[in-house]
Amino acid sequence: MVELSDIRSALDITREKVVGLRRSLDLDDLEEHIASNEEKMASPDFWDDNQQAQTIINETNELKDKYQTFQALLTEQEELDVMLEMQQEEYDIDLQEELIDRYQAFEKQLGQYELTQLLNQPYDHSPAILEIHAGAGGTESQDWADMLLRMYTRWASHHDFSVEYLDYNAGEEAGVKSVTILVKGLNAYGYLKSERGVHRLVRISPFDSAKRRHTSFSSVEVMPELDDSIEVDINSDDLKIDTFRASGAGGQHINKTESAVRITHLPTGIVVSSQAQRSQLKNREQAMSMLKSKLYQLEVEKKEEEAAVLRGEQKEIGWGSQIRSYVFHPYSMVKDHRTLLETGNVQNVMDGEIDPFIDAYLRTKLSE
Repeated sequence: MVELSDIRSALDITREKVVGLRRSLDLDDLEEHIASNEEKMASPDFWDDNQQAQTIINETNELKDKYQTFQALLTEQEELDVMLEMQQEEYDIDLQEELIDRYQAFEKQLGQYELTQLLNQPYDHSPAILEIHAGAGGTESQDWADMLLRMYTRWASHHDFSVEYLDYNAGEEAGVKSVTILVKGLNAYGYLKSERGVHRLVRISPFDSAKRRHTSFSSVEVMPELDDSIEVDINSDDLKIDTFRASGAGGQHINKTESAVRITHLPTGIVVSSQAQRSQLKNREQAMSMLKSKLYQLEVEKKEEEAAVLRGEQKEIGWGSQIRSYVFHPYSMVKDHRTLLETGNVQNVMDGEIDPFIDAYLRTKLSE
């Protein structure tokens, strides 16, 4: 049975977190920002620039949600404190059960709110373009890439995010060689950016008749989908554009028309392709949008590398620098090599339960 002293200690911890959040949020500044935006929205010429108007509306809604959610958490903390006082004055089993249930729900909501406050970098709120590429190893690594695809689509489903296939390159026997999806939902990029890197699988291969243990690798790339307000300089002379017949998930027009588009950015060697749309023009627009995001991400990574050098870090780039290992045999474990978080419930992770890894990664960024 949970003791009152345990509940008191737990509420002391959440109270400190709420106080810390209040300090970091600067509620007065939030209120002023909201009021300033609402004044702009009331201006007669507000809609003269539709794009800027929508940006201000979206920002205001996000600020209001941040403010109102915190106020709701603050109220709940105060009500839980009152319930604890009442319980200390006169013990009531029903009140104690309600107190425990409400505290557990409150703790979960507070943790989620803390996590969303970590997503304060440019484009964290944006949709995410996620690419998976199978490493060397043929069918085994292509099957692993497909397993990762399932993991991320399951994760998106858990969060009520939508998933749109942009490009799909199937494996010869099973799995995928590469796949690109667009994950849409609030903070999709902010969450999924933690998945960028090499993922390693150790298991008894179902494709090996000798039942030997295999190690496979797949890389995951994540970029924000950028809106039209973001300018990325792309010289048309630097592009090589090819068309080909679509193949893969979701296309009834597969192999009938050369609607798929592949664009190579010659200075960087970046290659993007889109085959999700029936129209070659729409696929070209989508591929250009993906290229824009990749070039933006390239600049972000350059800045991160420069910052790492200034901090005295040395980071190896390559298949040996995996961010996470998934071991199916001789034991069950998923371990993140950046945060050292691990779990023995491999099946849950493969079913999309990766929030603990995302949470742990985001929290490590606070100390940098």
